[in-house]
Amino acid sequence: MQEFERKQLLERVNREGATVGASIPETIDVQGEEVDLQSFVFEIKRRDTVPKGERERVEQAKKNLRRERLQRLQRIEDGEVSYAEGERLVESIIGIDRALNALEALGPADLEREAEAQEAADRKRWMKFLRKALGHDDTSHNTRGRP
Repeated sequence: MQEFERKQLLERVNREGATVGASIPETIDVQGEEVDLQSFVFEIKRRDTVPKGERERVEQAKKNLRRERLQRLQRIEDGEVSYAEGERLVESIIGIDRALNALEALGPADLEREAEAQEAADRKRWMKFLRKALGHDDTSHNTRGRP
């Protein structure tokens, strides 16, 4: 592969918006293991959030995808592949990026913690209201001329 071709391929990978219109590969070889990437991502995305029991699995998948992406990118950077192989690597990297974007967009489904935080905020507002209504709030003490 010529140097200008290598640079061209690397530019395609790093182009902003490279994943727009790209599809997630059906299967991909990650760390020597074939993964049904498309079905995995769609299964997780269908839930909108990552359930507590699935978080570790999703985090491990993202870690493996990042590692695989880096290895493929390094193969292009080293320039020891043909241009045709480089193009295949670019397409697979963009597919990995698309999958990572989809997985990163999911928030953790810690609904219990969110509910507890909401309940605590509600309690705090209620207590503030009661203190004010009963005349126990700091501003009411100052209006009576007390220091």
